[in-house]
Formats: sequence, C-alpha cells, structure tokens
Amino acid sequence: MPKLRFKIAMSLDGFVAGPDQSVQNPLGIGGTRLHEWAFQLEVFRRLHGQEGGEVNASTAVVEESLANIGATIMGRNMFGGHPGSWDAKTPWNGWWGDSPPFHHPVFILTHHAREPLECEGGTRFTFVTTGIEDALEMAKRAAGGKDISLAGGARAAQQHLAAGLVDEMEISLVPTLLGSGERLFENVGDQLHGLEFVRTVAAPGVTHLKFAKRG
Repeated sequence: MPKLRFKIAMSLDGFVAGPDQSVQNPLGIGGTRLHEWAFQLEVFRRLHGQEGGEVNASTAVVEESLANIGATIMGRNMFGGHPGSWDAKTPWNGWWGDSPPFHHPVFILTHHAREPLECEGGTRFTFVTTGIEDALEMAKRAAGGKDISLAGGARAAQQHLAAGLVDEMEISLVPTLLGSGERLFENVGDQLHGLEFVRTVAAPGVTHLKFAKRG
C-alpha cells in the first residue's frame, strides 16, 4: 500500500517557518536557518542542479526521503505567491523556476481554482480546492503505486496529522530558536495520531527524528 510520508525541518521551539513570511522572505525571518544543514549536502545540491557539497549522516536520511516517491502534496503557502485569487496576468508559478526539482505530479491545496501548470522535467502542479482527502486520492492515483510525499507547510501538515492520514513523519530538529512564526503542532491535540517513534539520526547541525505507524 502506498504511504503518505511527511518531512519537515523544525526549530527547538516548534516552528517550521519564521514570522513575517512574504514573497521576498518566503520562510519568514530566520526561517532559512532551519535548512542550512541541507543546503550544504551533495544530494541536495545535485537535486537542484548544483555541483559540490558534502556527504554526512544527513545524506542517507535525505536519500531515504526521496526514494520511491511518485507524487507530492503541499499547501498553498508552501507553493507560495500572493494570498487570495490567482493573478491571471502575472500568475505565480512557484519558487523553483521552469524546472522544479520534483519531476512528478504535485498537488497544491488551495481555496482558489486554477488550471494545472506543466513544467519542465516532468513536474505538473494540480490545484485542488476540494480538501485533503481528494488531494490524497488524486496523488495516490498519480503516484502509480509509489509513496506520496507531504511537503508542508504547517497548516497542510496539521490537517493530515489530525485526520490520521500520515504514515511516516520525519522531523529534522535544528538547534535554533525562531521565537514566533508557524508552529507545526498547533491544533493537532496531545497525541501522535497512530505514529510511533522509530529512530534518531544525529548529524551536523540537525537531529532527524522518525515516526511511523505500526505495521
């Protein structure tokens, strides 16, 4: 059975994005600190068409997170752009340029309808206005038996966690404080919705915590 696999980087005080997010500052103030451990990795740089980088304990974690993924789900905020209806004259097409690093179908949770967006390299963005269950069903069909990545942001993750839909969760805990912004575990209650702790991987600048449903 295909799995819904969620991965995200989080600060020690529980934030996955800093305050004052905008097109100019998409991760909010201080938010890039959550991903500095990844920016230096060879596997991350290769995924984004760059050369060089290092190999460390995070490499296997990132490679595992990329393996057997056939589709991705993300929230409107992660896809980015302005709030509200899409601008037909100057449409927002994501942060990743003409050739996004996904290379498979991506489903965007949004309240505002839009035609699918075809990009280079096999990435197709589909905009889903009918909720998380419909997006997950569409992603499963598109994935062709492979797993689905839940890429965030916080609100999309909260909805899937609260509904018990997440099969695996990888929290990359970064030793920094953001003070405010978007907390990951708002509005999800005081339990892990069927997920159990699996393992810890300590790496330079980050500790990876994995959880999974039993069986």
